[in-house]
Amino acid sequence: VYEALAKQKRVHDVIQNTSHEGLRILPATTNLAGANIELVDMDRREFQLSDLLGEVTHAYDYIIIDCPPSLGLLTINSLVAANELLIPVQAEYYALEGLGQLLKTIHLIREHIKPNLEILGAVITMFDKRTKLSGDIMDQLYKYFPDTIFRSVIPRTVRLAEAPSFGQTILQYDPKGKGSRAYERLAREILEKHQI
Repeated sequence: VYEALAKQKRVHDVIQNTSHEGLRILPATTNLAGANIELVDMDRREFQLSDLLGEVTHAYDYIIIDCPPSLGLLTINSLVAANELLIPVQAEYYALEGLGQLLKTIHLIREHIKPNLEILGAVITMFDKRTKLSGDIMDQLYKYFPDTIFRSVIPRTVRLAEAPSFGQTILQYDPKGKGSRAYERLAREILEKHQI
């Protein structure tokens, strides 16, 4: 994606096929780390990713943008390019604070740039049922954001942590495991919400 954002290559030329029919990827490399700095001086800097993806949206039913857990220009670009947001919230101490900051940013983007940006929902991730902290965070999230948090919860598991290092999704790496089942439940919830 960096090469396309930096105008070194056309977006069509950097999209790659995957081993899954109908699924393509626009990969990120370590070069993307410097993009926040390069975007600062660009005209329409918040719209660079949106403009880029606009060249290919006609070819896809869905485009999923995976963002880093920060609110830099790359994430702002992703929020502007998106129609809906699925927000992962780790079941950890700073989760509520981070979610609050993200919701403020989303409000500003709606107010100044993209009024129709929707929140599909938030999903609790890295949940460890053995710890009181995870349970407390989950209770707080359901209390303060009852209509936003999905019922499906993604557990913290070794297999989920290992899958990316093998270049596999959790559904490939551990198809019958807790992580796979949790993501399948989440997918069903999303489909229900979209009435698909």
